[in-house]
Amino acid sequence: MAAPIQHPVAEASEESPFGKLSASEFYARHNVTCSSEYITNSRGFKLFTQWWTPLPPTKITACVAVIHGFTGESSWFVQLTSILFAQSGFAVCAIDHQGHGFSDGLDGLIYHIPDLAPVVDDCIHFFTRFRQSHAPGLPAFLYAESLGGAIALYITLREKGVWDGLILNGAMCGISAKFKPPWPLEHLLFIVAAVVPTWSVVPTRGSIPDVSFKENWKRKLATASPRRVAARPRAATALMMLRVCGELQERFDEVDVPLLIVHGGDDVVCDPACVEQLYTLAASKDKTLKIYPGMWHQIVGEPEENVNLVFGDIVEWLKSRAERGRSG
Repeated sequence: MAAPIQHPVAEASEESPFGKLSASEFYARHNVTCSSEYITNSRGFKLFTQWWTPLPPTKITACVAVIHGFTGESSWFVQLTSILFAQSGFAVCAIDHQGHGFSDGLDGLIYHIPDLAPVVDDCIHFFTRFRQSHAPGLPAFLYAESLGGAIALYITLREKGVWDGLILNGAMCGISAKFKPPWPLEHLLFIVAAVVPTWSVVPTRGSIPDVSFKENWKRKLATASPRRVAARPRAATALMMLRVCGELQERFDEVDVPLLIVHGGDDVVCDPACVEQLYTLAASKDKTLKIYPGMWHQIVGEPEENVNLVFGDIVEWLKSRAERGRSG
């Protein structure tokens, strides 16, 4: 049996993912190094990218590209998961999507993604460059949360045979009926999005942090990020999410990458039933589904025991598939 893991979120506080330590002290404590740079995409946006690698004596065994979700960023909760992967022997990279974190936004707007295709392009461009420079010839995996799950699925559908595995954590394959805009707005959203695409008063049922993070202190940490803004999805962005879920559901049977799905059983943001459908229909010969009863949308927001259980499963899966990739 694999040794139990300790997710670095246990060392965070309500104000900082690094607790009382500086970023450099935190990296040193976990025997990893972190670097960052801005890249410019084809649309002229400056996008913030980061990567983490283990320090000796830990050797890099594979690459993990991390994809954050809606209102997320690479420098907060996702960074702690990236550090976990890096200290486990992976070269890890992440990018802030347009309008998120430290990246430019469309028309200067926060969290505005009316079309997901350019975001998929951004990820593919950066991930390809990172793999070539930091992990050439090594197995490569995608790890994605929430909306990032939809992005990751599009990447694997476009880049057949490129990725050695995909991990979906609370993936957006379908919006929960408990979180969709109430009737009749859901059915009129295409009209609102066409007329007022940047309207940001789409009435979803409850704020995302309130229904995502079970632990109150982690909910406070989520909203403490200086790059996070309290905002509801804009009309065009909300329509994009609904459209993307429908498109992906029609292509579930095309998914053939080795697949690990982890999902909270009480997730009221992204419907667990939809990832169950993905698992059933996916053509992947190697596929695993783990629905954790009682857990919410953000598993990193669970009590420590739950966090370590789920991420222990994830790290074990990554290590075993990385070993297969190297031996194969």
